[in-house]
Amino acid sequence: MIVDAHGRRFRNLRISLTAACNYACTYCVPNGKRLQAAVSELSAEEMGGAVALLIEAAGIEKLRITGGEPLLSPKFDALLPVVMALPLEDVSITTNGQLLPRKADLIIDSGVRRINISLDTLDANGFRAIARSGDLATVMHGIERMLEAGIRVKVNMVPMRTRNANQILPMLDYCFERGIELRFIELMKMGHLRAGNQYLQDFYGMDEILEAIGQRHEFTRTDAPWDSTAARFEVPDRGVFGIIANESEPFCSTCTRLRLSSDGWLYGCLSNARRHDLRPVLELPRPQALARLRQLLTRALGDKQSVSFRGEVTVMKFIGG
Repeated sequence: MIVDAHGRRFRNLRISLTAACNYACTYCVPNGKRLQAAVSELSAEEMGGAVALLIEAAGIEKLRITGGEPLLSPKFDALLPVVMALPLEDVSITTNGQLLPRKADLIIDSGVRRINISLDTLDANGFRAIARSGDLATVMHGIERMLEAGIRVKVNMVPMRTRNANQILPMLDYCFERGIELRFIELMKMGHLRAGNQYLQDFYGMDEILEAIGQRHEFTRTDAPWDSTAARFEVPDRGVFGIIANESEPFCSTCTRLRLSSDGWLYGCLSNARRHDLRPVLELPRPQALARLRQLLTRALGDKQSVSFRGEVTVMKFIGG
């Protein structure tokens, strides 16, 4: 097992099925253009083989399927049953939910028990202004389908001062009413937000989020797993919410996440653009592949920040947000 000086190892793998996305969210891309697929993306077979190798070489226990927008990828249908058959404790999906109604039966029948849905507002006009595409009603219909099937839903919201800060309480009440855990994600200095004024104008931190919630609800902090990215809070008789406080309360020292991009690059850290090419490993016989992969994983683990997130020019959607 590969472990660093902080006791971190790779337990959680996030695979980006495609860099393409049907949204163009303001905090992800600067120009309103939808992200496109990478020139040479791994096939479903290659992706499944890569996950199997990473389970053996790194001891991966949990897998999250991401994008871009994973439901947009033609690989999704083929890959989902493959990874569900692998020896993993948990397989989950992160999606913007726009294609969720048409993929609902596949997801339900696969045995997936958890899904994260990105949703930044309950206001239809605000939704279009942030996502610059899509339809709010379709996403909400997809959420209801998942809940009806007994799938555990979490909703991810990025609060932004000039965009949707007034939606914090409505979103929280919507989630409480449905037994959904809402995760507030502090705006991250990624891609075009790494420099310029937009990040400073829109950043809405953990203290402000809690102050807004405290206007209506009493809450206490509750337990979270050692390597969780979220600080969790409980409102008695209502539910639990979390805050992924990249800036306000960094969690780098306990991070166990590894990312595999759709075109075959391993990233050990969101705050480090260094990457490691997995494609040549996939062409080797298994013993050599495992030996080479362990070398790459040692380097990737060394890429992690020791204290706090510094930001990076890399666009998160390319590497599995």
